[in-house]
Amino acid sequence: QVGPSAQCCSCPVCACVLTVTRVLHLFLCPFPCRVKLWASAFGGEIKSIAAKYSGSQLLQKKYKEYEKDVAIEEIDGLQLVKKLAKNMEEMFHKKSEAMRRLVEAAEEAHLKHEFDADLQYEYFNAVLINERDKDGNFLELGKEFILAPNDHFNNLPVNISLSDVQVPTNMYNKDPAIVNGVYWSESLNKVFVDNFDRDPSLIWQYFGSAKGFFRQYPGIKWEPDENGVIAFDCRNRKWYIQAATSPKDVVILVDVSGSMKGLRLTIAKQTVSSILDTLGDDDFFNIIAVSAAVLCFLCPLGSSDLLAHFREHLDKLFAKGIGMLDIALNEAFNILSDFNHTGQGSICSQAIMLITDGAVDTYDTIFAKYNWPERKVRIFTYLIGREAAFADNLKWMACANKGFFTQISTLADVQENVMEYLHVLSRPKVIDQEHDVVWTEAYIDSTLPQAQKLADDQGLVLMTTVAMPVFSKQNETRSKGILLGVVGTDVPVKELLKTIPKYKLGIHGYAFAITNNGYILTHPELRPLYEEGKKRRKPNYSSVDLSEVEWEDRDDVLRNAMVNRKTGKFSMEVKKTVDKGKRVLVMTNDYYYTDIKGTPFSLGVALSRGHGKYFFRGNVTIEEGLHDLEHPDVSLADEWSYCNTDLHPEHRHLSQLEAIKLYLKGKEPLLQCDKELIQEVLFDAVVSAPIEAYWTSLALNKSENADKGVEVAFLGTRTGLSRINLFVGAEQLTNQDFLKAGDKENIFNADHFPLWYRRAAEQIPGSFVYSIPFSTGIVNKSNVVTASTSIQLLDERKSPVVAAVGIQMKLEFFQRKFWTASRQCASLDGKCSISCDDETVNCYLIDNNGFILVSEDYTQTGDFFGEVEGAVMNKLLTMGSFKRITLYDYQAMCRANKDSSDGASGLLDPYNAFLAAVKWIMTELVLFLVEFNLCSWWHSDMTAKAQKLKQTLEPCDTEYPAFVSERTIKETSGNIACEDCSKSFVIQQIPSSNLFMVVVDSSCLCESVTPITMAPIEISQHNESLKCERLKAQKIRRRPESCHGFHPEENARECGGAPSLQARMLLTLFPLLLMLFSR
Repeated sequence: QVGPSAQCCSCPVCACVLTVTRVLHLFLCPFPCRVKLWASAFGGEIKSIAAKYSGSQLLQKKYKEYEKDVAIEEIDGLQLVKKLAKNMEEMFHKKSEAMRRLVEAAEEAHLKHEFDADLQYEYFNAVLINERDKDGNFLELGKEFILAPNDHFNNLPVNISLSDVQVPTNMYNKDPAIVNGVYWSESLNKVFVDNFDRDPSLIWQYFGSAKGFFRQYPGIKWEPDENGVIAFDCRNRKWYIQAATSPKDVVILVDVSGSMKGLRLTIAKQTVSSILDTLGDDDFFNIIAVSAAVLCFLCPLGSSDLLAHFREHLDKLFAKGIGMLDIALNEAFNILSDFNHTGQGSICSQAIMLITDGAVDTYDTIFAKYNWPERKVRIFTYLIGREAAFADNLKWMACANKGFFTQISTLADVQENVMEYLHVLSRPKVIDQEHDVVWTEAYIDSTLPQAQKLADDQGLVLMTTVAMPVFSKQNETRSKGILLGVVGTDVPVKELLKTIPKYKLGIHGYAFAITNNGYILTHPELRPLYEEGKKRRKPNYSSVDLSEVEWEDRDDVLRNAMVNRKTGKFSMEVKKTVDKGKRVLVMTNDYYYTDIKGTPFSLGVALSRGHGKYFFRGNVTIEEGLHDLEHPDVSLADEWSYCNTDLHPEHRHLSQLEAIKLYLKGKEPLLQCDKELIQEVLFDAVVSAPIEAYWTSLALNKSENADKGVEVAFLGTRTGLSRINLFVGAEQLTNQDFLKAGDKENIFNADHFPLWYRRAAEQIPGSFVYSIPFSTGIVNKSNVVTASTSIQLLDERKSPVVAAVGIQMKLEFFQRKFWTASRQCASLDGKCSISCDDETVNCYLIDNNGFILVSEDYTQTGDFFGEVEGAVMNKLLTMGSFKRITLYDYQAMCRANKDSSDGASGLLDPYNAFLAAVKWIMTELVLFLVEFNLCSWWHSDMTAKAQKLKQTLEPCDTEYPAFVSERTIKETSGNIACEDCSKSFVIQQIPSSNLFMVVVDSSCLCESVTPITMAPIEISQHNESLKCERLKAQKIRRRPESCHGFHPEENARECGGAPSLQARMLLTLFPLLLMLFSR
């Protein structure tokens, strides 16, 4: 019997029964001894090489020399998170105060301004600036506007003295309302400049007018898209809507009766879609399709993170039957009433949106029953089509219920008419004169041209926006509640990370923040883009819940405490993935959390137990440290904030290392630096300095033939200090990207320590962790092996990991060492009965996560062992040599089951809309040409949206396995009973490493055993019944503290109307004629 108990290696001679089968004989007692010999030989040599060229022993010795001079402290997590929250609070307060100054200036300027319908004013139009006609003259509104590259704005050409103005393509640049608004808002220029002087970390500041124009500082040139259009309208941005209105519950009634066929239904669907676009994270909504049978998509109100689900249903609507509007209104009022009584929803504004081509009644009995006299539910009515036969009924319904009536005749009319309801909902806030400060969720505004250009190395910039409403203070308009617009400024999330001292969080520690709804503002595990470094955003990327990344907290204890703005501590075992999710580190985290006052955000800090809870302070003189910082091989983490180089323009070009040197030399008294961090940087610089001379000596004494495969040595310390030494010329490096700025996994950044540092910290002190990049196909196979080890201050678990060192070597060199070791044998004549060269065995070198570093088949390098030897891996799992850990990914993207051609919904597809339009053209061709506005329809956002929907991937939840070796098992062997043979194997740990040698009997294929893969499996949670359950069981969220749903002084008489057909025709034709004559 051959198995795990067959241990004969301690005896020189083993009395084993010889069998006629040579292969079986090989795996009897003597063979495990031989594998152990090979593993020991390889482990000894490769460790010797790694230790020698990394200088690990020298560095460990140097830190030991300072052991008595350092103070080790346990990190007080609660005090740390409170201090960080205070720092963020101060930063956020500076931004909101800048907006408050803009609000005051804007309201004062408007108060002094008298509207002049004939005002002629040449302003800087962001699209037309610096544009000339064919004669070389500046275009009207396009006079010279000086632009210069500015490093604070990623070297974009900007004007930091002036703002300029963007007007949406579908609006007339010289409309009197726009010209007057642009004129009085010019006074914001000096406030923009003053704000930037006070807080040089500010980026874009802006004023979005209720009239549609957008004033932005610093001024920048806007470029139209490929269709010559700029579709951006500030009024449909989340920051504008959130600042202008209070949270709301909305029920949308969309008429799908038989009269709504063709283009009317297309317009109705687009109107619903536009309304959905105006909803935010604090809003709740539902859609009811009105026909002979009232269809309620989902009866409880849904929150905005389920928009995609509703859009799917919306696209499936078709016109049929008779509209039963009375039943639908009753249902809508009941839904809103139930939500109020149960305490769900926004508990603020409520509205019913009616989208129809006519109403035969005013339904006053229904309103009298549910809504009068308080009129707490506003009614907004949208008449679809040009006929005005039923306009009076719809307008009466809106006016009698503090709402608004509009008529939408064409697709081009949709956006402008939908926006009207927002200004109605803003009235109570305006009358109250409550300038609520709002902060948006984290988002990527890729519609702005400057956002596209401000992309960093990881793609578009994730940001939050602080915004405040601007009100009319003129006494005669007070009861009308006129909103002038919204001011705002963007705050990149990476600015928040600069306030976090990563060095105090430990190797695996991190900070994170969430919104009042539990959505992530910043977290190392947030993945907003389809692919890192690309620009395509995932759907719902801005509403990833904390429970989807900290998924081990099944009861949402941590999430709910943070949503409720509590301060406290929570602990749990976590499974943190590294190396693109392929590897897992199992550890216990302590979470500390508190609220960030003055914002809707809460902050958390995660500290891993063990070395992650300890910090040490060293002490050296500035002179010593400064001398050792001058070494050319020293670098610091670019994304860590050692010194604040944003406060003064002359400092922005400085690297962190340059800033520290100037600060220590006293040459830049205005520099603000983290003294505590810099003191530790100096200590690390002094302690690690001798390794430079050591590496140099190795390079000089390195013989031509010995260890030619070692190419790079490197080290990193807990303060983000790095050193690197090349043993070959830079042009000869096998991996040219290693430790470069683009190699995010292997350098210090704002979120985490390098991968080689994190993995080394979890190894037994003194041992090395070896790894190669994962395979991505035979062509792109890895050619290097990275080895690293941790340096600890004390020989105990409480000791902080002060540094990690390592080398990178050629894979071919590493594999050659392995094959040489596997040919060794114990016989005196040197003749081995078996080696890895024998055809009867397959030899592998795998790591502690089961990935192959060495195989006779080179194409298997980097593959998971279970995919190659499924039977053996399955046996190792059964025997406990490895364990399977189930992981979950709630931000995954899965292949869509539908055809890509079906991805463009009929709702947004211009081709489907065109077919509907053709039917209409047959009866009213002339009116269609004028009203439908083909140009603006064809070049609108609808085309872009349709293209985005054509995708092969869609969001999903997946589970997948990861594998980890059991540390207590050093060696084992076994037999696997297959259908027609027995497969034997031996596994032996490589000493002082994370590696294992596996020798497998190749004569028994054991094909009946299915390979073990790491492929993710979709969790089927997206069927209809489960979606309904998810909707009914919304997670705890905290409502905004401010609500302005009603005001007794509100003048509700301005409740909309429809311009005459002739007026609409003129408004449509005028910009078209201008466009034609300008070409």
